[in-house]
Amino acid sequence: MIEIRSVDGLEVYSAAPLVQPKPAHIVFVHGAFAGGWIWADHYLPWFAGQGYRAHALSLRGHGGSHGHAMLAWHSISDYVDDLKRVVDWLGDEVILVGHSMGGFVVQKYIERHPAEAVVLMCSAPPQGLLAAQFHLLIEHPRLFLDINNIMNGHYANTSIVQEALFAQPVGEETLASFLTRMQSESQRALWDMTTFNFPALSRRQRPPMLVLGAEKDVLVPAFLVQTTARTYDLPDHIFPDMGHALTHERDWPLVAAHMRDWLGENGF
Repeated sequence: MIEIRSVDGLEVYSAAPLVQPKPAHIVFVHGAFAGGWIWADHYLPWFAGQGYRAHALSLRGHGGSHGHAMLAWHSISDYVDDLKRVVDWLGDEVILVGHSMGGFVVQKYIERHPAEAVVLMCSAPPQGLLAAQFHLLIEHPRLFLDINNIMNGHYANTSIVQEALFAQPVGEETLASFLTRMQSESQRALWDMTTFNFPALSRRQRPPMLVLGAEKDVLVPAFLVQTTARTYDLPDHIFPDMGHALTHERDWPLVAAHMRDWLGENGF
C-alpha cells in the first residue's frame, strides 16, 4: 500500500516494506515533465516487496507539491533543496535513485550531502544536455519540435509520448495515463542542465554508483549514459530494446532486479 503525505509542502509517496525491513531508505527522484507518481505504479511496491522502505518525492512545481505558480523559475539548486528536505525528514541512511533530470539532481545533491549509494537511470550526464539536444534535433527533428512545443504550453498527444519514452509495445491505457499526468517543466532548470550548473564530483565525494541506460533512448542516448559512466570511471549497463521510460517499459522488472542485485552486492 502506498501512502501519500506532505513534507514541507512536498508531495511524498511512501511504501512500507512487506518483509523484514532493510536499514536504508530508497528515495526516487523523477525526471522532467513528471512527478513522484512515475515511481508509484511499479517501483515503490516492487522495492517494498524486497524489504526496502521506498519513497518518491514530487519536486516543487510538480504533482501535488507546492510551487506550481513559479514553475518556470525553479532551479536545479531548488530541486536539490527539495531532495534534502525529504532526506532530512527521513533522518536515516538513504539510497538515491534518479531518472533523467532526477539523475542530474542527485549528482548535484551528492556534491555537498552524503548518500549510501546512488543509481542513475537514463540520467542527464554531468556534462549537461546540449549533446542530447543536438542528437535529438539531428536524429528526430519532428520530435525535437514537438517537445519544444510542449515547453511552450502546447498540449502533447499519445503518439509523442510513445515516440519520446517507449521502445517496447505499450498499452493505450499507459499512454493515456502518462498524458493526463505529465506537465510543463521549469525552463530555468533545463537551462541549468544545458549550460549553467554542472555537477563537479571528486572521487572522495562519490558513494557507490550504478549507471543505467536504455539502448533505444532518444532523449538521453546510450552513448551519453556511457559518457557519464566514463566520467565517474565506472561501468555502465545498457538495457537492450528499451526506451527512456525505464519505469514503465514492458521489461521494467529487469531493471528493478538489476538494481536490487547491485544493492545486495554492495551491502544494501
